[in-house]
Amino acid sequence: MIAYFIPPEKLGTPPMSDSPWELLPTASNHAQSLDGLYILLTAVTGISFVLVIGTMFYFMWKYKMKSEDDKTSPLTHNGKLEFAWSAIPAIFLMVFFVWGELDFVKLSSPPADSIDIHVTGQKWYWTFEYPGRPVAATTEVEDGEIAPLLVVPKGQAVRLTMTSKDVIHSFYIPAFRVKKDVVPGRYTYVWFEATELGDFPVFCTEYCGDEHSSMLAVVRVVEPEDYKAEVAAATTLEQGEGESLEQFGEKVYKAFACNSCHNTDATRKVGPGFGGLYGKSENLADGSSVEADENYIRESIMEPNAKIVAGYTPQMPSFAGQINDEQLNALIAYIKSLK
Repeated sequence: MIAYFIPPEKLGTPPMSDSPWELLPTASNHAQSLDGLYILLTAVTGISFVLVIGTMFYFMWKYKMKSEDDKTSPLTHNGKLEFAWSAIPAIFLMVFFVWGELDFVKLSSPPADSIDIHVTGQKWYWTFEYPGRPVAATTEVEDGEIAPLLVVPKGQAVRLTMTSKDVIHSFYIPAFRVKKDVVPGRYTYVWFEATELGDFPVFCTEYCGDEHSSMLAVVRVVEPEDYKAEVAAATTLEQGEGESLEQFGEKVYKAFACNSCHNTDATRKVGPGFGGLYGKSENLADGSSVEADENYIRESIMEPNAKIVAGYTPQMPSFAGQINDEQLNALIAYIKSLK
């Protein structure tokens, strides 16, 4: 599983509307119906606000006490009026419920021929895995930075099977109007059919820790005939021609989200910094010490809870079965190069 923690400023400007009074781009089959419900809710509540507050001020003005001799009207109620102000809102509430329920059922019931993609949430990044591909999808977004990438074909149904490794996250694509909680210990599902080509931002909308706001990714909508090639390109992590082992190791470091928890200098983050780590004597939580050589670094990646550095808690997941020997050797070479 490969993903990348990326600061918001590196993602670029999301393709949002030019004006705060405009709706977001509509880039999926769900967007138009949900926008219609949103507009109806806004219109009804806005009109209701004006009517209620306006009537209140009118009555305050018309029936204000003008003298000490003013008496309250003997009328106690108006049956027709009371029925109207109960029945009319009830009708609108039923319309809201039925419309929302139909959209919810549609959002939760993917077609049988949907493309299946597995999504994993973890502090603080997304992982997208495709059937038959050993590496999760990533893309270069800016200045050599890498972000998790969800590649989908235009006009075809895509089902996301989602789970979390740690806490509750919430997967949200604003332009698609798709949002679903991602829960540890179970699977949740959502589907969509993209209708517009281009790149669209993904957010986590459930507070999940310090770097919650940076838990970002990219959805790339491509033509159906380009889909397989785009997925193959996004799920390939190999040493390029003319690329040094350390340079490839830096790509692995970013692609496997090492920088979500480890800085490239000696400063601590969630875990220890990598700067000057190689050859250093590390004090462990059990009171012993160990030299940070190749074997220690390898063990820390494959079995991170075998030796916990003093002052840290066992939070790092194991990458056994996810990173191959070539990628691991390159990552170790990159860590060794950091001073």
